[in-house]
Amino acid sequence: MRLDAFLRAPDGPAAGAAADALATARRVLRTEGQALLALADRLPGDFAEAVARMLGCRGRVILSGIGKSGHIARKVAATLSSTGTPAFFLHAAEASHGDLGTITDADVVMALSNSGETAELGDLIAHTRRFGLTLIGVSARADSTLMRAADLRLTLPAAPEACRMGLAPTTSTTMMLALGDALAVALAEARGFLPEHFRTFHPGGRLAARLARASQIMRAGDALPLVAPDAPMAETILVMTAKGLGVAGVVAGGRLTGIITDGDLRRHMAGLMDRRAAEVATPNPLTAPPQMLAAEAVALMNARKVTVLFVVDPGGRPLGVLHLHDCLRAGVA
Repeated sequence: MRLDAFLRAPDGPAAGAAADALATARRVLRTEGQALLALADRLPGDFAEAVARMLGCRGRVILSGIGKSGHIARKVAATLSSTGTPAFFLHAAEASHGDLGTITDADVVMALSNSGETAELGDLIAHTRRFGLTLIGVSARADSTLMRAADLRLTLPAAPEACRMGLAPTTSTTMMLALGDALAVALAEARGFLPEHFRTFHPGGRLAARLARASQIMRAGDALPLVAPDAPMAETILVMTAKGLGVAGVVAGGRLTGIITDGDLRRHMAGLMDRRAAEVATPNPLTAPPQMLAAEAVALMNARKVTVLFVVDPGGRPLGVLHLHDCLRAGVA
């Protein structure tokens, strides 16, 4: 059959095509799901040692492979890097043409190949043996060239590929990807990886904004609208206007004791200019600790129908002020 004829879409939908597609999807997902369960039940014996080697690595974890295994290796490198383990992908073919120079004696190398006989990995394997670098092999064949050469062997359990011909890398690459995720998460937990660390490595994403702490978004220093309890209201209003937040915090003995909002001004309109800040302020205002997630702070403001939260330390001293609009501009919503 000519290739163009094979690739051309059918003239019309065949009877039962939708049902066939759904049946195929279920078969594929069950096949791959069963393989993942088998992998979980029979984790490679060297898994814990592989985590220990990568955890103690003074350099980077270098992932390599070719074809579909190469795509998985690239993704695993990205996941490791974003969860606290410095890593990068090295194309196996490019390694043979000068890119072996990117590898240092402080690095750990992990090579992925379902067959373990990928020719393009040959020079990379030889390089690790020549310079005594830790080589972690990932393959379905324990007796393959890659696995015989590797210091640590992450052998995948026997499982059929999901395509009927058993040729397209499907189940095997799914297991490789899941095994990479397992390594990355195990390493992250061993390092004590926290949400703020994740945000550091993901400054451009919406998820990063939702993981921001109140202390990272709040206005601080000279931006704080603070007045003394005995401050005249004329002075207080000038502070509220100058800081542009529509609020002033009343501080006594270094502690936040009250808050004055535009609403408080309206409620005390009669004789307002003859009063002092403490007389107008709402006592015991709603506050947030600096470590509170910005998303939690937004939820709190929405629940209490306020637009401003003062951020205070455990002693009640004001550290900053968090405005709802600042949170929204930062992408926390």
